[in-house]
Amino acid sequence: MRTGSSEGPHRERARLDRALVGGLAYTGATKWLGQLLSWGSTLVVARLLSPADFGLVAMASIYFGLVTLVNEFGLAAAVVTRHDLTDDQIAQLNTLSVLMGLAALAVSCGVAAPLADFFGAPSLRWVVVTMSLAFVITAFQTVPAALMQRDLEFRSLALLEGCQALVMAGSMVLLAELGAGYWALVLSNVAGSAVLAALVLAKRAHRFSRPRFGELRGALSFSTDIVVGRLAWYAQTNADSLVVGRVLGQAALGAYTIGLTLASVPMDKIAAVTSKVAPGVLSAVKADAAALRRYLFMLTEALALITVPLAWGVALLADDIVLLLLGETWRGAAAPLQLLAILASLRPGASLLPQILNVTGRSGAVMVNSVLSAVVLPAGFVFGSQWGTVGIAAAWLVLYPFMVLPMYWLVLRSIEMSPGHYLSAMWPAVSASLVMVAAVEACRSFVDPAWDLPLRVSLAVAAGAGAYGVVLLTAYRERLRGISRFLQGVRSHASVVENSAP
Repeated sequence: MRTGSSEGPHRERARLDRALVGGLAYTGATKWLGQLLSWGSTLVVARLLSPADFGLVAMASIYFGLVTLVNEFGLAAAVVTRHDLTDDQIAQLNTLSVLMGLAALAVSCGVAAPLADFFGAPSLRWVVVTMSLAFVITAFQTVPAALMQRDLEFRSLALLEGCQALVMAGSMVLLAELGAGYWALVLSNVAGSAVLAALVLAKRAHRFSRPRFGELRGALSFSTDIVVGRLAWYAQTNADSLVVGRVLGQAALGAYTIGLTLASVPMDKIAAVTSKVAPGVLSAVKADAAALRRYLFMLTEALALITVPLAWGVALLADDIVLLLLGETWRGAAAPLQLLAILASLRPGASLLPQILNVTGRSGAVMVNSVLSAVVLPAGFVFGSQWGTVGIAAAWLVLYPFMVLPMYWLVLRSIEMSPGHYLSAMWPAVSASLVMVAAVEACRSFVDPAWDLPLRVSLAVAAGAGAYGVVLLTAYRERLRGISRFLQGVRSHASVVENSAP
């Protein structure tokens, strides 16, 4: 029988493992369900509204995309990460969140008319004002939702966000059917925010307290690092499109945007799931280097097994994918797609690095790295633009590794993990993907180019997937069994530990 002193760590480890796996499953399912609902409802509404209606809301979204980054001032990240916050400090942050939401609404009301004048769209004024109501609504649930995330209540959060997605999609279609025009897009967004806030508050409301900034100095310093890092991230991730549009023109921007979307959306969705779940788990073990090493290795291995073959496959078949999905007109998207797909295979694993640095008290390093990247990458895009969209995509591929290497160095050093050990987590996916590439090339060399494009693509995908699966099942069977045992044992291990408690 285990002693009481050993039961505690085992029980806690089992609880965190179960929260991580369950959180990834529920959050992932909800994210993809929400995306499917969004795509489906948009396709339905697109038949009922005009391009001008969508364009009007898109104008407002340019403004909201930036304001949303700073609206909650990183308060949610501070609540999730800083377990030393007292109940009263959390109450003060709750009040501060609402005040910031009100401030964002006031600012939006002030800039609504100038924005409408800038775009030459008088109706944009009231669209901006109405959509800004979501800033206040969301402010009420920022801290309660962060508390749920910190306490690993991922299943509840996922279900609540699923309800939000249903309300947004349903209300959008209903309002469009009733002839609301562009207000269907605007009001469905506000309705979704209101429903999520109401559900979160019903599940986990928290009291308010007058903010005393002297007591919140540590939390606000952390949140400032987060906000500055987000703004720098926004700058670097939008600079490429800005340079393409300004230097190369509208047609080049369209092709580049399509290539970027095809290359990054699947990877971004996967990374978004981990960024929603991982901080709560990592912050719970931030003082345990061994636990951090374990979760970094496990998540990197799992992400690599999914993203590396998918990204390399897209890069390998970029020409055929573009022709199959979009047609000959979009052939210019294929070249940047190839390079951006390779880049995408590097990003999901790297997305874990700032999360670990944030929970271990190095948010300042994340901020500095983001600001540096926001300076270096745009300069690279300008230089690369002389070779067109391929040059800009190549600038991403060349410069990004240099931007992320310092983050790897800080993380691996702080958790006492050797580079060789970390790279071994990626080796099964990389080595199997190399064989996959060879199999696809061999298949394409034997396939008659006169065959229909869908058939040729299907055969190449089948050959690559088959080769990838065979390598994993033969060369890395034990690694796969280890992952399977972990997934199967999460619940049973937790149950055993709990049942053994007196």
